[in-house]
Amino acid sequence: MEQPPRNTWPGSLRLPSPNPSSRCSQITIFGGGTATNHLVDVFTNLAQANNSVLNYVIPISDNGGSSSELIRVFGGPGIGDLRSRLVRLIPDNGDPNSEAASIKALFNHRLPLNPKEARLEWLEIVESLHPLWHQISTPKKELIRSFLNLVNQEIVKRMRPSSRFDFSSASIGNLFLTGARLFSGSLESAIYLLSSVCNVPPTTTVLPAINTNFSHHISVSLSDGTHITGQNNISHPLAPSSALPTTAPSANTLRKETEEHDNVEDANLPGSLPSLRRPAINFSKLQEEDLPSRIERLWYINPYGQEMSCPANPRVLDALSNSSTVIYSIGSLFTSIIPSIILRGIGNAVASPHMRNKILLLNSSIDRETGPSATPFSAMDFIAAISNACAESRGLPKPSTHEFSTYVTHIIYIETKEAPKVDREELAKAGIEAIRLYGLSGRYDDRALEQALKMVLGKGEQPNGLSRRNTLQR
Repeated sequence: MEQPPRNTWPGSLRLPSPNPSSRCSQITIFGGGTATNHLVDVFTNLAQANNSVLNYVIPISDNGGSSSELIRVFGGPGIGDLRSRLVRLIPDNGDPNSEAASIKALFNHRLPLNPKEARLEWLEIVESLHPLWHQISTPKKELIRSFLNLVNQEIVKRMRPSSRFDFSSASIGNLFLTGARLFSGSLESAIYLLSSVCNVPPTTTVLPAINTNFSHHISVSLSDGTHITGQNNISHPLAPSSALPTTAPSANTLRKETEEHDNVEDANLPGSLPSLRRPAINFSKLQEEDLPSRIERLWYINPYGQEMSCPANPRVLDALSNSSTVIYSIGSLFTSIIPSIILRGIGNAVASPHMRNKILLLNSSIDRETGPSATPFSAMDFIAAISNACAESRGLPKPSTHEFSTYVTHIIYIETKEAPKVDREELAKAGIEAIRLYGLSGRYDDRALEQALKMVLGKGEQPNGLSRRNTLQR
């Protein structure tokens, strides 16, 4: 009897086997949500040209936005980036009135910011009275509604005098994924259901970095000795850091704050860190104050703040064992990439001899995590952070510069005033090949990036005769 391919969804035989001529024909992408979504078409074309299965590895440590309310009430992992990628992968035929376009609009839809207005619109959607349903066929509509109804019933059951679910800015896709996870008891089965509803191509998989039904939070230490807990506090804090106390709170203050949170009945364990329990629905990605100093290290913590060593999702390790190329995508370095590669098993998989290409797509600007602006990260600092995380995943000390090529073999970048500085000679000494592209308005040109990636994988030639913004330099 023929055995199913290793990298299929449970219970499904629809995913084709990898290219039989090579055990390592897959491509694995590490990245978060929004930034990498802009490059999905590039990665899809790359995988098709290479006859490869494409794997997206997504962290589940996000505790901000509407995910924070789902975690507060139901517990479980942060699912916003998983939903974002799955919906972005919906095949688009360009027709805004198609069912695919309507499903994408439904799962990307966010309820109003006003809590009362949000709750009323939510009931319209659950009761199938909302215009978002108009182009969706009855079978799919009733399937989707069944899980929205389930999560609505769970919300009503969990209402207490001290706790009400806040629908402000809630994502319909996140609520659907939550309902599916609560029904099946499995995060990956919920992802499988959403991918099926969205008609995600069978040659593309979206994998949570950790396969879990529990919340997993992260913490970082800064070079000045400061510790910050919770992904939202690291990347998009609700209050400027200047408004936070410069010294650690006293034992009495911390005890009082903890007791206040314990009076609210939700999914958080009694006595868990208040910084992980504060609502974080509303925040701005446009107003980010510099961190007081550089981030030095990231790790996972339990609800009480104690460090944890977490294993990677076995399906992620399986994907890596069948991959010859790994790409560290653009996005937040410390909250989109490192939470995935620091997990046990990832470093060894990346360092394996069969992993020929380990490509870093360098951000086109510095953000809060790679500042402060007085001492911004350089390209080598990005590579060092990734290498340190991979080495820690293996239980090894920080690698020396000449060992960085174990984890990063190529770096692709564009030169802008805001971009991290690239020292090509320094990279060459470390055994890392640098490829410069000319972007457009501080963003990667899709065609140029696709050509550069194909060239690295040996599936394309260095372009000639193209306009300046599409050329590359090795």
